[in-house]
Amino acid sequence: MAERKRNKEIHFYVTDEERKLIRRKMIESKTKNMGAYLRKMAIDGYIVNTDTTPLKKQYEEMHKIGININQIAKKVNTTGDLYPEEMKELKEMVKELWRILRSSQLK
Repeated sequence: MAERKRNKEIHFYVTDEERKLIRRKMIESKTKNMGAYLRKMAIDGYIVNTDTTPLKKQYEEMHKIGININQIAKKVNTTGDLYPEEMKELKEMVKELWRILRSSQLK
């Protein structure tokens, strides 16, 4: 077996309540490994969490628009026809994509 990179152990004791609190904070930090969490906290003293909910919502909206654009493109490629209403809808979707992208830029 290869030599371990981390070959020094540190042991300490906690109460049941302290262990629950540490585990809760580890889960809140979205860290799944207790050793990694404790090392990070011991070395850096904090873990920064970023709320990506707004980005996820923007992604979902852009995904829906992309699906609609692909459906129109498939129809045009199959039939060769693009109705004025579809062109207008397509332009509106592209405008919405740009609006979403502009609103997500860091200020």
